[in-house]
Amino acid sequence: MNQRTGILLVNLGTPKTPRPKDVYRYLNEFLTDGRVIDLPWLKRQLLVRCIIVPFRYKQSSRLYQQLWTAEGSPLLVHGIAVQSKLQMILGESFQVELAMRYQNPSIEEGLERLKLANVKEIVIFPLFPQYASATTGSVHQEVMKHLQQWQNIPTLTFINSYPDHPGLVEAFCERAKQYDLSIYDYFLFSFHGLPERQVRKGDSTGKCLTENCCQVICSDNAFCYKAQCYRTAKAIASKLRIKLEQYTVCFQSRLGKETWIQPYTSDLLKDCLAKNRKKILVFCPAFVCDCLETTCEVSIEYAEEFKHLGGDTLHLVEGLNSHPVWIEAIKTIIQEHLPHPHSQFSQ
Repeated sequence: MNQRTGILLVNLGTPKTPRPKDVYRYLNEFLTDGRVIDLPWLKRQLLVRCIIVPFRYKQSSRLYQQLWTAEGSPLLVHGIAVQSKLQMILGESFQVELAMRYQNPSIEEGLERLKLANVKEIVIFPLFPQYASATTGSVHQEVMKHLQQWQNIPTLTFINSYPDHPGLVEAFCERAKQYDLSIYDYFLFSFHGLPERQVRKGDSTGKCLTENCCQVICSDNAFCYKAQCYRTAKAIASKLRIKLEQYTVCFQSRLGKETWIQPYTSDLLKDCLAKNRKKILVFCPAFVCDCLETTCEVSIEYAEEFKHLGGDTLHLVEGLNSHPVWIEAIKTIIQEHLPHPHSQFSQ
């Protein structure tokens, strides 16, 4: 019997429930990751456990309560659906598992299930289209931490990023088709932000965050998170025939007082109104699944703020979740990264 190929899908994570104690536990695990808050260990622990989490967990709990569905956390519900649908189209020669970087189902549990299945190779597929040390980098580090304990380590394929992969772009465009693009005054491509310091740490050229350095893709910034965000936005806008002057790339979800990559989404909303752009459609292509940052931050908080300031409409393009075009895109990306041809794909 031929051994199967293991696929480990990994997303960020979610509290077990929206109750304060579970959100508290989740935030502590998430924010004490040295790739998320890249400060020395003791300073990071004191900052997170004594200041950030004690002051934020109750508010975050209220937001998760707005987000939660009867089935549970959308991130987990949609993740399970992606796992199931991908398993169905890949067939018996693959075993697909879902994991979360923080909380459950854990990366360790997912890897152990693949180990028990005696897979011949493992593909790590982070559900983050753009590479960042705080997301994909953390996933890869956690995977390696557990695999180094194995006696027999199978062939490994780490998928780094896929910011402008045609399948990803097609999936977001398919989601956008439910909107009449002609009625909007402007479009925002809002990505999760990062501290400027973290972006510069990944640069070896000395050119990072200089004027327009991220907007022109070249070998110097091929692995830069901000540059990859521009690649994603440009690809989606081009396919939808949204002109360059009709959209802006921006960044949301700041934490703390230090400078994060700009422009900030909240500032762009005010700028839109100043230019009489009152009907806005927002894409969030850093998130393949609807979550706190999309459903609550954009659809609720930003939409309410925009209307309060005098705007007419702010709509969010729905996340990819388990849309069939997205499932096909995952299949294609996996196919392109496998180290050898696979019989399942040649059928």
